[in-house]
Amino acid sequence: MARTHCNTITMILIKNSQRKIKVDTAQLKRDAQTMLDALDYSDFDLGIWITSDVMIRKYNREYRDKDKATDVLSFPYYPKLKAGERITAETEEDKNLGDIIIAPHYVQEDLPRWGQTFEQRLKVLLVHGMCHLLGYDHIEDADYKIMHKKEIALLRKLK
Repeated sequence: MARTHCNTITMILIKNSQRKIKVDTAQLKRDAQTMLDALDYSDFDLGIWITSDVMIRKYNREYRDKDKATDVLSFPYYPKLKAGERITAETEEDKNLGDIIIAPHYVQEDLPRWGQTFEQRLKVLLVHGMCHLLGYDHIEDADYKIMHKKEIALLRKLK
């Protein structure tokens, strides 16, 4: 899972602990690396956990006080990072963006709302999660517009 880049080891760790929905983790990893490269964070680590509705609900309840399943959650390594700011890692260990959790069963059930294929929706959610790791949010309308613009730019990088 590690790859050499600029004499450092980058790790995109994908853990799939659910078995209900087939997820192309190799494609997910390629998409994540494409985004890291586009964002000039090629040598940063990223964790992606593919899990059940039950588990994502637990995390949503514990960390967001929302007792329901959701499609994606993000846990940034730099929680105080503001949208558009560059991360300055002090050490190699600090070259980490954080973790993204995705619940594919929820994603599949929610597809009619979006008019996308499962694979398209996973790309959108990966981009969305990555933007949250980089300090973007969508609480206020103005912030949503900034985040949405960044998401569109990143989605264009993915095939």
